[in-house]
Amino acid sequence: MRFSEADNANGYLIDAYDTHGVVIGKQRYAQGLIVTPTQIIAPWSLQLADLTAESIDELLAFAPQIIVLGTGSRQVFPDPILYFAVLERGIGFEVMDTGAACRTYNILVSEGRRVVAGLMPFSL
Repeated sequence: MRFSEADNANGYLIDAYDTHGVVIGKQRYAQGLIVTPTQIIAPWSLQLADLTAESIDELLAFAPQIIVLGTGSRQVFPDPILYFAVLERGIGFEVMDTGAACRTYNILVSEGRRVVAGLMPFSL
């Protein structure tokens, strides 16, 4: 899916996504990645089965107001212990398929929110 009328004045926005990856600017990322309004970390080769407290700490290191986790081609929830560990810190934690995570991330960036997205590839 390609986004139209994207305004990246507030930081990095996701321009498009499909089963082959995510496009930010003119760069395609075929593997997982972490994206914030100011930074892109790629590759982020995390598999959902490998999601641990340390993995979440990678995302928390960006001091976000909200974490958006894209779990590939379908929504898969992590262990509730990890979910609640984030919420207990007063940080929002949204889990969805990667396409929905891309759209949600863009909305939050356009609102000026401190968001970090951990996006797993669609092939999972």
